[in-house]
Amino acid sequence: MFADKIVLTGVKPTGMPHLGNLAGAIKPAIDMSNEANKAFIFIADLHALNAVRDSNLIGTWTHEVAATYMALGLNLEKAALFRQSDVPEIYKLTVFLMNVASKGLMNRSHAYKALIAENEANGKDTDFGINMGLFTYPILMAADILLYNTDLVPVGKDQKQHVEMARDIAGSLNNIYGEELLVVPEPVIQKVAAAIPGLDGRKMSKSYQNYVPIFAQQKALKKSIMKIVTDSKRPEDPKDPDESTIYQLYQHFASKEEADAMRQQFTDGGLGYGDAKKMLFEMIDKTMAEPREKYYDLLAHPEKIEDVLMAGAERARVVAKETVDRVSKAMLGRIV
Repeated sequence: MFADKIVLTGVKPTGMPHLGNLAGAIKPAIDMSNEANKAFIFIADLHALNAVRDSNLIGTWTHEVAATYMALGLNLEKAALFRQSDVPEIYKLTVFLMNVASKGLMNRSHAYKALIAENEANGKDTDFGINMGLFTYPILMAADILLYNTDLVPVGKDQKQHVEMARDIAGSLNNIYGEELLVVPEPVIQKVAAAIPGLDGRKMSKSYQNYVPIFAQQKALKKSIMKIVTDSKRPEDPKDPDESTIYQLYQHFASKEEADAMRQQFTDGGLGYGDAKKMLFEMIDKTMAEPREKYYDLLAHPEKIEDVLMAGAERARVVAKETVDRVSKAMLGRIV
């Protein structure tokens, strides 16, 4: 499916990713990049600017995200891993796209509408706390996607709108200038992305404070897993594995045989939640031991991370410049 395609994914730097990110986004992105003709994985530091005002924090989080992908085995020969702001062509294409993207399209952004609704519910001015970085977020996101001739963008259902907007904007520009200047991308929905439960059973999210960091050290990992909320069923009682956060997490780290065995134990009865949590802890700890060591080694040597990010940006710029040159020639009559 991906062998002749260009695949792109972006990650907003918000600190060490959690287990939900790993199973729902990071691992699928790494797998896809291995299959794709070309893969671009960028760390969206520009997208963080409308909410994060601490430049040191953005830098730290950027390194944490990069180290995560590197530690988890991203093939850097096949995939370009880079920082969004290290590709200056993104600024040019964003300005070009602003002139073909309608305000009406921006008004339909889920994130923008959600903040308006929140303001109205709290009796505040409709646009309270909404800056232009947030309002025009979909245009920058479209530029991220369109800059690299992207064919496929792996996203969760809640992010599908960004790809749809990129398609709309690319279509508008192509139609206005009468030629296929931009590749119109397709979303690839990651079905698992919305199904990773957190410690309280809701979707794992930093917003809910119910997450487990990917590279939590053993003691912290065990403590987090022991906090998983369960019902009052006794060990001997049959349990529905599909309603168990423990099993839902376990199946993403265990082999099929191991996951099937736990599933059977839940269904038949005889497996208590305490023992199941211990099994989950041991499975995650074993699976993440080597990547965890690599992750902390990389953070201790930030120059290694920077070397990878700059090399990735250099590769990305080759494609980005070609795209911007095409659009610039069509819109301005010359290459800028």
